[in-house]
Amino acid sequence: MVVVGRMGQGEGEAMVKSIEIPECRYAGEPTLVRPRSNPPRHALYLSNLDDQKFLRFSIKYLYLFKRSVSAESLRASLARVLEDYYPLAGRLRGCGGEAGDAAAEDKLVVDCNGEGAVFAEASVDLTVEEFVEASARPNRSWRKLLYRVDAQSFVGVPPLVVQVTNLSCGGMILCVSFSHCLCDGVGTAQFLHAWAHCTAKPGAEQLPVSPFHSRRMLRPHCSPSVAFPHSEFATPAPQENPSAGYLSQLLQSQPLVPVCVTFRPAEVLQLKRNCVPSLKCTSFEALAAHVWRAWVRCLDPPPVLRVKLLFSINVRKQMCPPLPAGFYGNGFVLGCAETTAGQLVSGTNPRAAVKLVQAAKKRVDDGYVRSMVDLLEERRGTRPDLSASLVISQWSKLGLEEVDFGEGVPLHMGPMTSEIYCLFLPVVGDLHAFTVLVSVPEAVASKFEYCMKDVWEREGEEDGMRDYERVEMGI
Repeated sequence: MVVVGRMGQGEGEAMVKSIEIPECRYAGEPTLVRPRSNPPRHALYLSNLDDQKFLRFSIKYLYLFKRSVSAESLRASLARVLEDYYPLAGRLRGCGGEAGDAAAEDKLVVDCNGEGAVFAEASVDLTVEEFVEASARPNRSWRKLLYRVDAQSFVGVPPLVVQVTNLSCGGMILCVSFSHCLCDGVGTAQFLHAWAHCTAKPGAEQLPVSPFHSRRMLRPHCSPSVAFPHSEFATPAPQENPSAGYLSQLLQSQPLVPVCVTFRPAEVLQLKRNCVPSLKCTSFEALAAHVWRAWVRCLDPPPVLRVKLLFSINVRKQMCPPLPAGFYGNGFVLGCAETTAGQLVSGTNPRAAVKLVQAAKKRVDDGYVRSMVDLLEERRGTRPDLSASLVISQWSKLGLEEVDFGEGVPLHMGPMTSEIYCLFLPVVGDLHAFTVLVSVPEAVASKFEYCMKDVWEREGEEDGMRDYERVEMGI
């Protein structure tokens, strides 16, 4: 297991220093890359899964490549792939109004006007080796590697923004920002592979997967019918969950620092073995339950506090009929596991937590998804309950780390920043490994690292925690 320490640790502690990115030198003003031919001009309907308020942000990927690809080649291939993915060259707007009008932005559509994706080219005094040495944990300076578009609101930001940064050693960092309202992780991976394919094979006319644009199959019923309870959106009343504000206050009371732990196949297998023979589970189920328990243990909320685990579930195949091949819109919903903090962390066996994760996955079918779409229609603007929730977004198993623009797969692939929600990231070169990245309050970061890496290696969690506390107090 690889553990990456936090900024500011002493020399005797396991750590990887976070690298500060120097200022980028831009080759000129960013350009707009338009589709190679005129795209169909229309307004693309966004489903209620696309148009959720909590998805009004951009998914930002950072890739590090040993050898650079010319900006001219990347522009040309981007123009080619935008012929097929023309909505990404359009602009978001509110129905019946201009971008920036809060009332108009209540419901969004994509104006497929071919205005173009933003493309910036820069250089920086940094080598591949320098970045690799400290690439496990992002920091705020990494934001320099993506051109910032000035806009009054999220709606004013183009759906696709790209920056290619040439390194002093001949390598390249590629940062890509996608509007989450247009596509999810599966969709972004599909687009990146298409772009890489067109770059590596100039003149290629056929994409690996043809994109499917329409989201009409996810439209709500004429008379919305919410047939299922959706606890992922339900905020308990204060009298039902009197300690509900505890975690929110803790998370806002001090700086958050990223903690990153890589689970190699042997550790993942150990997590799964803790559940057999009475319970069989997937790698995701075992790891999600483990991270959830570690997160709650380190935050140490009152035992009566109801805590939730929210995690993305790809529903493309759960729908009846399944969503069409090439669908790149938001085809996921949030699964929700829920219990009290005391019940979640009690005892040494993770089976109960794994069962909660499995039950949350099992209840998501076509009827459940359509009930959620109708709920979002009835209660426009509703958001997931994040008051005492850990949110997991799974970037692994999407093939994001296999994107090859013709000069080899990346040496590093990950997010530009670390957020309060948790990412399960792929590990380049190891299909069965996971990197877990999440930001936690600075005061509990060491405890969270401990719970993540050691809790399953102890004969008893309580004995292990007492050992940890003795070390922390210098006993």
